[in-house]
Parts: sequence; C-alpha cells; structure tokens
Amino acid sequence: MLLSGPGGDALHDVASRVRVLFAGGKGGVGKTTVASTLALAQARAGRRVLLVSTDPAHNLGHLWERPVGDTPTRLTSGSRGYVDGVEIDPGRTVERHLEEVGRTLRRLMPERLSGEVARHLDLAREAPGTHEAAVLERISEAVETGLAEYDLVVFDTAPSGHTARLMALPETMSAWTEGLLRRQERSARFGAALRGLAHDDADDDGAGGLVGRRDPRAERDGEIRRVLLRRRTRFERLRETLTDPATTSFVLVLAAERLPVLETIELHEQLAKLGVDVGALVVNKRSPAGAGGLLDARRTREGEHLRVLDDALRGIPRAEAELLADDVVGEEGLARFAGLRSSAV
Repeated sequence: MLLSGPGGDALHDVASRVRVLFAGGKGGVGKTTVASTLALAQARAGRRVLLVSTDPAHNLGHLWERPVGDTPTRLTSGSRGYVDGVEIDPGRTVERHLEEVGRTLRRLMPERLSGEVARHLDLAREAPGTHEAAVLERISEAVETGLAEYDLVVFDTAPSGHTARLMALPETMSAWTEGLLRRQERSARFGAALRGLAHDDADDDGAGGLVGRRDPRAERDGEIRRVLLRRRTRFERLRETLTDPATTSFVLVLAAERLPVLETIELHEQLAKLGVDVGALVVNKRSPAGAGGLLDARRTREGEHLRVLDDALRGIPRAEAELLADDVVGEEGLARFAGLRSSAV
C-alpha cells in the first residue's frame, strides 16, 4: 500500500502540508497513478484538489475511466473534498497562446504590418520553445487558479527531461523578459529624444511642441512596456511559488531499476539547482519479498539499485508500492493502491 508504513506516512505528510505538488520521473514508472492516488487521498481528507496532467501522452482519463479534457472535470466528490481533473491539450494550448500573442501584436503594430504579423505567427507555431512557453502559461494559470479556488494542485508531469526544462522556464523567461524591457526602454528613450528634436525644429512653444498632443509612438511604447511587465510579474510569481518549500514540493517516482534510479538522481540534482523542494521518493512496482524464483532474484537486484539511490539522496523519505497482479484502474483501484480504508470521499 502506497500510503502505509514509514515512507507512506512521510509521503502523506508532504501532500498534506503543501498547496502545489508535482509528481515526476522517467516515463512508464507510474507517475499518473501516484499523482491520482495522492489527489484522491487528499480529497478524502477533506481538501479540494485540482489534478493537472502536463504529459502530452495523457492517462488521467484512462485511469479514472471517464473523459477528461482541457477544462476541469469532476473526477470524484463527496460531502467534504473533491478532485477535478484537467488534461492540458498541447495543440489547443499553442493555438490559444498564439492567438493572445497575435492580438497583442496587432494592437501594437501599424496595420500595414498585419501581413508580417501573420507570417511571424505561422512560423512561431512550429518554432522550438513555442510548445514549452504555451504549456508554461497554462501551468502558471493552473497554479493561480489552484491557489485561489482549491486547497491543493497536483501536477502529473511529462517524463524527466521535459519536466526539468519546464521547471527552469520561469527563471529563463523572466530573464528574457527583463532583457526585452531594457531594450524597449532604451529604444523608447531614443525615440522620444528624436521626436523632441523634431518638434523643437518645427515648433517654438517652449515645450518642444508636445504640450496637449497625442504621441502614438509613446503610447505604443507604454503599452509594450505594460505587456512585458505583466509577463515578468507572472513568471516571477510562478518562480517564487515553485521555489517556496512551504507551498510547493516535488515527488520523484521511479522503478527500482538502473536507468530510472540514475535518471531520478539526475532530476533531483536539476531540481535542487533550481531551488525546488523534493519532499519524497516513490519506488513503484517493487517486487514482493518471499515470492520465490524470478521475483526473489529481481528483488535482490532492486535492492542493489536502491542502495545507489539511498547513497545519493540521503534524508529524502522513500515510500514503496509493490508490483500488483492487476492494473490500478478507477477510484476504487486507486483507493486500494493507496491503502485508504473508506470508499467515501
């Protein structure tokens, strides 16, 4: 049972104390099952939970046995807590992101450049980083919505490499936006100086001819600056949330095999550099003890891999879930996997 025993208690404590929880690791180790189990357990403890899949290969709907889409779908509810699920649609997310960017560009650019804006957006649709930037916007929205309307947001993430890049993006995007702001400020000052000189030549009202006049370029510069400042503020707020251990933690899910163990150690190192708290490890599909034959041999080998894990990540609580004969499917399957006693939420 995932949430029984010393490691399970520690895992339950991590999920109970934070407002934002990520479940990540190598592909195929059971991230969706662990994320859903923690969401269900917290709902049964009376919390309102938003469960969000950022993995392009979504499995929430398959696991919970019901359609789950790009907007919140109630997965389970009771007299106290509940779980709403969202599977972020990458295609729809990119299109929505580009529509918002397009609206901003068309508002700020002269109408004669509308063709250039359309061509830029077409190229951006397939450009490297567009998908990640769009998904980051959705994660930021989910965190903001979760903190305002839910008690806990649980993210079922994409495999390790993709997730590590995504977690680094708030800092990267903040720095990039800061650079754009500095360039925009220099450009605006230079443009204002040029326009002031031009008006000095044309008028002699003692104020450079600017008194009482609209200045479309200055208004456009101001709008660009406000857009950039909003983006910078949003990324900085997300970065602060992700690196606050009182608010956010990460659960690393793995199988007791060589490659998942090495990938887990590497992902932990990347998260530590970013300042993201890792609250617990979950070793899923552990071969049962005393089963004889092949399973005993596998368990012995798994123990060797776990000693490598323990040596590298000392002090992080580790929970284990045994290999099961059946697939974990549906709410009752998740409840059994967790070791929850009651079927009532």
